[in-house]
Amino acid sequence: MATRAQADAELQSAGRRRQATAALYFATVAAYGDMYITQPILPLLGREFVVAPATAGLTVFVVVLAIAVASLLYGPLSDTLGRKPVMVWSSGLLAVPTLLCAFAPNFATLLLFRALQGLLIPGLTAVAVAYLGDQFSGAHLGAAVGNYIGASVAGGLSGRVVGGLIADLIHWRAAFVAFSLWTLLGALLMARMLPAAASTGSAPWNAAYRGMLLHFRNRRLVGAFVVGAALFFAFIGVFTYLPYYLSAPPFSLPTGVVSTVYVVYLAGVLISPLTGRLSAVVSRRAIMAGGMGIAGIGMLGTLTPWLPLIMVSLVIVCGGNFMAQSTTPAFVNANARTAKGGASALYLTSFYVGGAAGSILPGYGWQLWGWIGVVATCLMVVLIGLIANWTLCR
Repeated sequence: MATRAQADAELQSAGRRRQATAALYFATVAAYGDMYITQPILPLLGREFVVAPATAGLTVFVVVLAIAVASLLYGPLSDTLGRKPVMVWSSGLLAVPTLLCAFAPNFATLLLFRALQGLLIPGLTAVAVAYLGDQFSGAHLGAAVGNYIGASVAGGLSGRVVGGLIADLIHWRAAFVAFSLWTLLGALLMARMLPAAASTGSAPWNAAYRGMLLHFRNRRLVGAFVVGAALFFAFIGVFTYLPYYLSAPPFSLPTGVVSTVYVVYLAGVLISPLTGRLSAVVSRRAIMAGGMGIAGIGMLGTLTPWLPLIMVSLVIVCGGNFMAQSTTPAFVNANARTAKGGASALYLTSFYVGGAAGSILPGYGWQLWGWIGVVATCLMVVLIGLIANWTLCR
């Protein structure tokens, strides 16, 4: 009887954990949708506010840079206050500036609200992997992180595709209204589904920060931080300036059609969970290197003027990127012996610093040399990531 009761209790516990992670993944989709919502509508914003492509890219830059800065706060904060309250409150508050973006009267105000979004998003994204690290271990951790990355991919896809379609069918402001409601629902689901016991913090604030800074002494973690920055630089660079590439001759695609091109993100939704399971039998360093190499090949393929081959190449970019991206956070978590929230925060900070640079610098490549300039800039940074993986992560 005791064995049967124990088995029933384990099944109930597993069921509650599945509900909690499902709520976390739902909120993650909403948060990443908020982040990327302006990417497919940059030409629309440029026309409405009369700004150049690189300037319109600031709507991506400010949110990514704010995420990079704020990530340093939320990791230690979650080590001190607990994972659940930090994730729930930041997600709930995120709905406010997302809604305010819909009412921005000018470009500067839009940038302000986008920055506020960026300050709140890492309350979820910088803590989620640490939360999963609290709940899972070993091969199960790799699978859980892979599923989380899959949710982040789905969020990026929803922000770009759903946001772009709403902008094309109604107005770009309506897209922000829709995503603010989605974000609020995600916060409510986490408040209900995440177990309170999983959110109990234990580390004093100053100890959490000291533990975070000690990670810079770990060569493998530093290498992973560089890899993360390189990954997001290249990925953001390609997909931020893709609408300009495809809306210009010889393609001349309208906004609604350009936004549907982002369905190539489905490759990431499929590959991320599989990669998490693959990491149980293949070294994470090998997966990271292979993913970056595959993404680089895909970038070269986008240089063709033939649209079907561009689509295939973008699928390859997504597949390689998320192959590496779904593995690197688990590599960080596995190599951080203490203050795992701080380690995740440092990784995300480096990741988003790379993304912030990737949202601007390839834009100047576009203005000077067109799409070749974007691809060349991104490939040089991918090479830096490969070198870091080979020399520092070993």
